[in-house]
Parts: sequence; structure tokens; C-alpha cells
Amino acid sequence: MWRMSTQTPAKPSPTLIQRVYLTLTLLNTLAASFIWGINTLFLLDAGLTNTQAFLANAFFTVGQVIFEVPTGIVADMKGRRTSYLLGTLTLALSTFAYLGAWMIQGPFWMWVVASIMLGLGFTFFSGATEAWLVDSLNYADFKGNLDAVFGRAQSVSGVAMLTGSVAGGLVAQASNLGVPYWLRIGLLLATLVVAAIYMRDWGFTPERGASISADMRQLFKTSIDLGLRKPRVRWVMLAAPFASGVGIYVFYAMQPHLLNLYGDQAAYGVAGLAAAIVAGAQIVGGILGPALRQRVARRTSALLIGAVLSAAMLLLISQIATFWLAIVVLSIWGLIFAAVMPIRQAYLNGLIPSKQRATVLSFDALMGSSGGAVFQPVLGRAADAGGYPFSFMVGGLIQAVAIPLIGLAHRENLRHATDEDQEAG
Repeated sequence: MWRMSTQTPAKPSPTLIQRVYLTLTLLNTLAASFIWGINTLFLLDAGLTNTQAFLANAFFTVGQVIFEVPTGIVADMKGRRTSYLLGTLTLALSTFAYLGAWMIQGPFWMWVVASIMLGLGFTFFSGATEAWLVDSLNYADFKGNLDAVFGRAQSVSGVAMLTGSVAGGLVAQASNLGVPYWLRIGLLLATLVVAAIYMRDWGFTPERGASISADMRQLFKTSIDLGLRKPRVRWVMLAAPFASGVGIYVFYAMQPHLLNLYGDQAAYGVAGLAAAIVAGAQIVGGILGPALRQRVARRTSALLIGAVLSAAMLLLISQIATFWLAIVVLSIWGLIFAAVMPIRQAYLNGLIPSKQRATVLSFDALMGSSGGAVFQPVLGRAADAGGYPFSFMVGGLIQAVAIPLIGLAHRENLRHATDEDQEAG
């Protein structure tokens, strides 16, 4: 981990801000990823069917849909640091509730409640952490490229995810499926301490005396004005349910699918490969993303290429019945997603004012979560009816809907190809 002094200056350096951001990204992702490689197996072990398991995951995304904008408003009103701390604590408590439902083989409604709580925990992070980074770097007179910063964070997140997902699978195989959840809770509490010490709301002054209800109405209206009513942002946001919603399903469905191809239902370490592959793709994609940006005239060009290739890879995965070949194609799919994500982040941040940044970014995350809430149970039912390959084929067709929407964003972006818009392009 990077060394950081507890004596933070009144005006920090861009290097310090990036170290804090990357350290929190490392710890948070490592904690979360302990269960990512085995979560679907954990749900099936509790007696849920595929449809129920992905319906439980859908309630997780329902929680994100419900709370994305309210928690983004908390970050804009009470501070990004406050939002991050609340998210870390909520995620630790909700993970314990999730673990409790498994330990007592609880009824389905317990999984619903625990999943919604998990969704709430993640929504405290989605807009706040990114907004904290951008505002702090602006305050510190950062002159570098945001694509590169987000790319480094993507690589750090990939390292953490690779480590956590593989470790979680091996730990579960050596003990039981519940132990990785205990590890997640412990590391989240450690992350809470680190964030409380090092995180400051540099470059942002929370409006502590404002009326919460009035500001919620105003900021929600603003998120619509700066999001769905702004053409260059609108089409990218509207594409999110199809791209992100299907992506969430594929990530979790690959765990049992790889076990089926491998032929050993108890090989939890193999199941962790799904998350590990995506993690490895994040590492490489975080490096390739800025390079890809330099080779295309506009950021939306990269997003359009990524949308086409991503849908194609899912359709290809649906036709593969060989374990190692499925690993290769899954790696390519994850690499495409990871390479375009930093570009997408930089594109949206270049079009959103600082004061409403956390709220609008949370609204964007809400759009992606809404897709997960709808498509996960649909694709889970498809897996029950026709198997995982059939569900991946359906998922590829759904994800392809994002292509014309990104195309519209690209068209709007070309219309604004002026010098002052070049950074947002």
C-alpha cells in the first residue's frame, strides 16, 4: 500500500489525492471481491433455484435503483466523505445480514431484505467517490488527464478483484462458503478506519444548513436536466440498462456455467475464475483504455466500438461448450468492458458541473442498476428453461440494444466538436 502521512495539508497535492483514491479503491474492491467468485454458488447452496438466485440479485439492483439518487444527494449535501463512510458501514452490516440468511437457510424474504441493504451500501459509493476525486483534483490544480487516473484506478481495482476473488474461492473450497463473507466484513471495517483518517472534502463545501426535502427535489430535477435532457449525456445513460444490466448477470452466471463445463460442482476455486478473469481484464483494460482514447478522435467512438464487440462476445460465448475456449472468450469480453469504462467515466465527468456531479453520476448508476433489476430475473429464468448458454445468447441480443443508443450519443458529440468541447469529447 502507498505510504500516506496522517497529517494532511490544507491544500493537498494531486499525488496525495490519487494515492488516497487508489488506496480506498484497492481496499474496497478487495473486500467486496472475496464473495464475487462464489456468490451464485452461495445462493444455490442456500436452496435457491437459478430464477430465485438471480431474483435475489435483482433485488440488490432494485436497492440501487431506489437509493442511487437519494445517496448521491447525501454526498452533494453532506459531503462525499460522509457518504463514503456511511456506505462502508452499511455494506459491512448488510453483508452480515446476507451471511445470516445463509446460516439459518432463511426464507426468500430474508434474501430480499439483505439484498436491498447491500444495494443501499453500494449506492453511497457510486457517485460520491468519483465526485470526490474529480473535485479534489480540481482543487489541487491537477493538470493531467482524467482518463489516465481512472485507468490506474481500473488496474488497481483489477488487482484487488483478482486477489480477492481467487482467495475467496480457495478459502471457500478449503473451509465453507460462509468464510469469505466474514473476511469481507473484517476488511470493510478496516477500510472504514482508513477512510475516516485520510479522506477530506477538498474542493467541496457541503450545504449543511439546507432543507433536505427541498434540496432533494431541486437536485433530482437538476440530475434530470443535466442528464436525460442533455443529448450527449442522455444516450449514454439510456444505453446503460442494456450494457450494465446484462453485464451483471453474465458476471454471476459464469460461476456455475464454468463449473458445468469443468465437470466438478465442488471446485469453488474454478468458479472463482470467472471473477478472476474479469479482474485480470480490468488490470489490462485500465492500461489499454487511455491508449485506446489516443487512437480515436472522440470518446464516443471508443464507446461505440466497445458496445458492438461486447454484444458479439456474448453471442459467441453462448455457442462454446469447451471450458478453456470459454475462458478465452470471457477474457476478451471482460477486456472490452474494462478498456472502455475509464473513457466513459471521463466523458461523463467532462459534461457534469461540480456541484451536481455526485447526484448526476448516481443517476447514471441508477440507469445501469435498473437494467440489472429487470434483466437478471429474466435471464435467470432463461437459464432455468434453456441452460446458461441460451441465457447468454438472449443477453447478447439485449446488450446489442445499447449499440444504436451509443450511436446517437456519438452523433450528438460530433455536432459539438468545437475547441471548448474537445475535453468532453
